[in-house]
Amino acid sequence: THTHTHHKYCHIIMGKAKRTRSFASVKRLISTKDPRLAKNKEKEEKERNAKPDVTVMGEEVKHLEQASSALFFHYNTQLGPPYHVLVDTNFINFSIQNKLDLNTAMMDCLYAKCTPCITDCVMAELEKLGRKYRVALKIARDPRIQRLPCLHKGTYADDCLVERASQSKCFIVATCDRDLKRRIRKIPGVPIMYITQRKYSVERMPDAFGAPPT
Repeated sequence: THTHTHHKYCHIIMGKAKRTRSFASVKRLISTKDPRLAKNKEKEEKERNAKPDVTVMGEEVKHLEQASSALFFHYNTQLGPPYHVLVDTNFINFSIQNKLDLNTAMMDCLYAKCTPCITDCVMAELEKLGRKYRVALKIARDPRIQRLPCLHKGTYADDCLVERASQSKCFIVATCDRDLKRRIRKIPGVPIMYITQRKYSVERMPDAFGAPPT
């Protein structure tokens, strides 16, 4: 009987030890300090940040919290180069008055390849202005200028440019219109090109810290 009790006691102790050992090993596996867990968490975070929220005209648009424009460029990889520049009616007119070729003057300003873009709305506005603006219309029809179709109703060019710049973060907006500039400045991270001292300059652009104030 004594031997039987001794075996039973040993069995209980071993069982306890075994249970404690297995519990410890589980605990070791799920330790919060485990580098594998940290690596997985990091990977999940990267995937979550990289995941696009919206798609506009086939382009991925990432949702970002509103921040200062300088900080925005830290994330904005869609901007270029080559830079896509949305031009409005008065920008073309002032370019003619200052004897500036759109493509050449944009490259001189940004030191990179630029593609001037014109929306259907801006084109319609130029066509409505008649013979006085025929030179501007001829420039707007230049094959080097990319035509962007408009799918919305109405032809108010400023609203069209503000909406496009808000939806797709890959544009610089070129305008000399004070009201339009004020509206564009409210959109985080969208640079504005304008004319000063017979050349193009740009504001809210990381490489253009020397751009004179408007």
